[in-house]
Amino acid sequence: MPSRKFADGEVVRGRWPGSSLYYEVEVLSHDSNSQLYNVKYKDGTELELKESDIKPLTSFRQRKSGSTSSSPSRRRGSRSRSRSRSPGRPPKGSRPSISASHQADIKEAKKEARKEILEVKLTPLVLKPFGNSINRYNGEPEHIERNDIPHKNTQEKFPLSQESSYIPTQYRLHPRREEVKLKEIDSKEEKLVTKGPTSLRTFEVTATQQKDLEFGGVPGVFLIMLGLPAFLFLLLLMCKQEEPSLLNFPPPLPALYDLWEARVFGAYLLWFFLQALFYLLPIGKVVEGTPLTDGRRLKYRLNGFYAFILTSVLVGASFFWDVELYYVYSHFLQCALAATVFSVVLSVYLYARALKAPRDELSPASSGNAVYDFFIGRELNPRIGTFDLKYFCELRPGLIGWVVINLVMLLAEMKLQHRTVPSLAMILVNSFQLLYVVDALWNEEALLTTMDIIHDGFGFMLAFGDLVWVPFIYSFQAFYLVSHPNELSWPMASLIIALKLCGFVIFRCANSQKNAFRKNPTDPKLAHLKTIHTSTGKNLLVSGWWGFVRHPNYLGDLIMALAWSLPCGFNHILPYFYVIYFTILLVHREARDERHCRKKYGLAWEKYCQRVPYRIFPYIY
Repeated sequence: MPSRKFADGEVVRGRWPGSSLYYEVEVLSHDSNSQLYNVKYKDGTELELKESDIKPLTSFRQRKSGSTSSSPSRRRGSRSRSRSRSPGRPPKGSRPSISASHQADIKEAKKEARKEILEVKLTPLVLKPFGNSINRYNGEPEHIERNDIPHKNTQEKFPLSQESSYIPTQYRLHPRREEVKLKEIDSKEEKLVTKGPTSLRTFEVTATQQKDLEFGGVPGVFLIMLGLPAFLFLLLLMCKQEEPSLLNFPPPLPALYDLWEARVFGAYLLWFFLQALFYLLPIGKVVEGTPLTDGRRLKYRLNGFYAFILTSVLVGASFFWDVELYYVYSHFLQCALAATVFSVVLSVYLYARALKAPRDELSPASSGNAVYDFFIGRELNPRIGTFDLKYFCELRPGLIGWVVINLVMLLAEMKLQHRTVPSLAMILVNSFQLLYVVDALWNEEALLTTMDIIHDGFGFMLAFGDLVWVPFIYSFQAFYLVSHPNELSWPMASLIIALKLCGFVIFRCANSQKNAFRKNPTDPKLAHLKTIHTSTGKNLLVSGWWGFVRHPNYLGDLIMALAWSLPCGFNHILPYFYVIYFTILLVHREARDERHCRKKYGLAWEKYCQRVPYRIFPYIY
């Protein structure tokens, strides 16, 4: 992997896209995966440039005061060609030797030739659109943004890319013969840079990535991996108490041999591989994911909803086969332990196989540290043939298992409380969460653009989260109601239903608008949306649901989470743990999104934050 040539804060010369001109820029950051430098020009413009488009200041010869960027033969008043000989050209009468003893002289001559070719003086840059620009203007006045480039307020959607839509008006853009020679020299230099001690290059990459470690770095993820399983079992044990209270903390701990049953672990394996079998069925359409670093697009089969239907059929058939589903409730802790053990074993396998994975298949979040990468995931898309392990675990065993566990809790409530029908509170919890799961499976393709898929690797964080945390914590309200019934009045139930529907509408409409825009930004149905163009070629939505707050989908998610907990009443804070946890999770995820987008989009993101100041909640910064 090529090493980094320019450091953050270093002042260099950067080529303006689409031209042969170099301007003085400051290096802001470097992406070790894409090998692109984020640089800032003197007028405030931020762009991402390849290493071959950046030259050190020492490569340029300083001109005398008053010179311009034109070549000497084209200066005003000059009528004759420059008779000066290029420093790289040998004097007349001398014949260059190709022997090894003269290679150093030739190399020095090439450096001098570079200085002659690249010398240019930085001048104020004025940009103007092409005459055939297809942007619309609705009559609103122009204003100046922070980068001092004038543009129209509502003329922020650019169908053309930034590199093709704008040119410096005072320069010619066609390449010269000298530039072709320069590119040849650049390619030779890049080959030399890639050579070097592997350990040194690995150290440089690791040192760069360690700056972005999340979750408190290595100590933080180590404590999370130890603390989450223990905290999960404490919550489940407290929920089974008749009077859960901090005065009774910690709850009585069962013996370890009472928590482990081989039969339960076998049942969990059967459940996991049954869902894997449904995943492999050749039903449902096949779509492509987002482009990888090497330009490839992985293919995914969308059959999660069909897997849910097949699972529902099997669960329904179990009633006729007299299968005792109450067994899941009576062995709930054993089921949680079985899922935890399986997730740890899966994490070990994922890390071991990732050690042999090529560099371009690793996650952008990986750091090179064994403990951190075990947690965050080292490999981005681990696959066994066409079987994508991360994509499968995101929606199948845990999410569908969540619905099955809720149904088991409903049956357990009827059995333990001697009810002929479930309580209204239990019906609401089951219905609300069933709608959430069915919506996720129906819109399965939207998962392909989430941070879990495109950024995070597949390690303990997602394995434990998908296979253990989701089914056993997200079903916590139903588990609580089995031992702590709450009689809910219909007026109160109506308010809770209205709150749930409000959150669902915000969540679904915001996500649908985002996914439709990502799939086809030129869709006529989205023509009314205003956008801000970025240096990456992508646009940021600043109207519609995404002009209300920066994360309207998170807002809808939190409202729904509150609606799930309200049917449990206000006798204890335990059923509201999910709301508290989910708020912390989304605030943390919003902060991750903020850092990622600010680094990726630069000034365009700052402009977006000015247009949409509210993050998750309106009127709360």
